[in-house]
Amino acid sequence: MWGLVAACGRPPVEQPERVEARSPAPKMPAAPDPRPVVAAFGDSLSAGFGANPGASYPDFLQRELDRRRLRYRVANLGVSGDTTTGGVARVDSVLALQPKLVILELGGNDGLRGLPVSATRSNLEQMIEVFERSSITVVLAGITLPPNYGADYVGGFDQMYRELAAHYKLPLIPFLLEGVATVPGLMQPDGIHPTAEGNRKVAQTVMRTIEPLLTAR
Repeated sequence: MWGLVAACGRPPVEQPERVEARSPAPKMPAAPDPRPVVAAFGDSLSAGFGANPGASYPDFLQRELDRRRLRYRVANLGVSGDTTTGGVARVDSVLALQPKLVILELGGNDGLRGLPVSATRSNLEQMIEVFERSSITVVLAGITLPPNYGADYVGGFDQMYRELAAHYKLPLIPFLLEGVATVPGLMQPDGIHPTAEGNRKVAQTVMRTIEPLLTAR
């Protein structure tokens, strides 16, 4: 009883003012990039395997476009180790970007695995036809194989790109690594992937093929 009276007679203890924690102001979403897309759709040669970030051929291609004041955005859709079968499985991810132009660079890993050229060709045909049905311009980027794969296999592999380009009336880059593959300092020690400077040269090769297609729009 006394304890209760004594407690009731005490002056109230002032409670500290409660401060509500403030959430950080929400970030405004970045404005979508309105530039039409050029999709670099390929394997490790597009992904820039072994090169520093920002040193893949699509990175250098973007700089070339910017330098020429061609307002296009390069999307790097390269996946290291990808085959044409993997490319067929990824076609929808390319279509989702609604690109104006696709640089189709696949087949090298098929060849290095010794897969039948007929299967590689069939997969490339599927991709080309999907893109064409969506009114997307396709540039076909060819690659070749080391001579130890045999003259017949290498010859048929190389011819595949030429025949596809002729059949579908596609702009063709006969050999993506032209002027790079045999030049000291432009290839990594594996002899397969370009260095950063090699990727710069590859971008210039690609630019020569695609620039007329972009400026004509």
